[in-house]
Amino acid sequence: MFNHRLLQSLQSHTILLISCIVLSTLSLSGQMHPDASKIWVGTWITAPQLVEPYNNPPEPGLTNNSLRQIVRVSIGGDMLRMKFSNEFSASPVTMKSVKIAVSKGGSAIDESTIKSLTFGGKKEFTMEPGGTVTSDPVAFSLKPRMDVAITICFDSTSASVTGHPGSRTTSYLLAGNDPSVNDFSGTVTTDHWYVINGIDVLTTPDHGCVAILGNSITDGRGSVTNMQNRWPDDLAVRLLGNPATEKLGVLNTGIGGNCVLKQCLGPSGLSRYERDILDQQGVRLVIVFEGVNDIGGVKNAVDATAVSNGLIEAYKLMIDAAHARHLKIYGATITPFKGNGYYNEYSEACKDKVNDWIRNSGRFDGVLDFDKYLRDPKDTLSLVASYQNDHLHPTAEEYQRLVDSIDLKMFEGLGKPMPAMGNAASR
Repeated sequence: MFNHRLLQSLQSHTILLISCIVLSTLSLSGQMHPDASKIWVGTWITAPQLVEPYNNPPEPGLTNNSLRQIVRVSIGGDMLRMKFSNEFSASPVTMKSVKIAVSKGGSAIDESTIKSLTFGGKKEFTMEPGGTVTSDPVAFSLKPRMDVAITICFDSTSASVTGHPGSRTTSYLLAGNDPSVNDFSGTVTTDHWYVINGIDVLTTPDHGCVAILGNSITDGRGSVTNMQNRWPDDLAVRLLGNPATEKLGVLNTGIGGNCVLKQCLGPSGLSRYERDILDQQGVRLVIVFEGVNDIGGVKNAVDATAVSNGLIEAYKLMIDAAHARHLKIYGATITPFKGNGYYNEYSEACKDKVNDWIRNSGRFDGVLDFDKYLRDPKDTLSLVASYQNDHLHPTAEEYQRLVDSIDLKMFEGLGKPMPAMGNAASR
């Protein structure tokens, strides 16, 4: 049953979001980078959450061991910094050493590209429970869509782990924490990310990024492990290949099983919106493609009304908060799920009401009609094709078709410098 108290609390979320916006604006006078003509822009992110016990690191675990994780960025640059998170852990996590390098595939790296990250000038850093840390800037020749290997030698870690289970990318766990060891062949593998959170590049003010709030469809269920072919990846490739949008990065903050209005898997979309979307560096456009997990819990007419109204009110809050930061925000329609356990006459009616509002309210600055693109023309309540026939998640081929259907003119002109309160290199 839908939690009706959420509807009563949406007004308080408005106050919270506005308060956070004011505080963020007041904090723009942080440390200034020597080159004040440059800005920090996000090139890669993953949304942190408390990792479920069955997704925790395999033996021998993280404590006193080393972990190499691979990520593929969107835009490039000559200087970067990296964020790490311990936000959902109950104990401190000490990183004895962190190195980045160009990935050569699998666990192999180009050793000539290795750079050590520092934190306030020190190679070792302890993140307290609930804490995060951003490294000092480091010179690094980062090319667009480059695969980067992040190698962390851990000291003590937390039994409760902050990470991102849906990495769709293989990580490599090596016994021992000697920073001089670069050969990770024969390591234990796991298809999850731990502790890593985001990468920013220092670049010119005509760059920016698109930040996407979503669930498992955005997180990439249905894509191919290590192929980096989630739909946000496909979008990044298209944007880079178009001269009018080639300076836009893409940030994917999808979480599998995530809900907008309540905590399902990971914090609710509404509660993480400020942190995962608005607080990212260089954001020019927000895309909201989330709500199917809320709708999937609808079992009767009362639920359908409550959830549809709750989602619409949540979208309004997100729109107002984005506009307060001079950002554009697009809404994506909820895609079909007939044949999945989510489907019944009430959940379908709920989806229809939400999609009608997204398409026709005029509140979003633009609409990405994913429902229209992915429906089966012979049965518009169903996906044209779904991963493992689950009738909810598109296949990798459908993700590509979805992105190919997008008019890139919707993304042109977003690289213009932000107004005075926008993301500056001082942040």
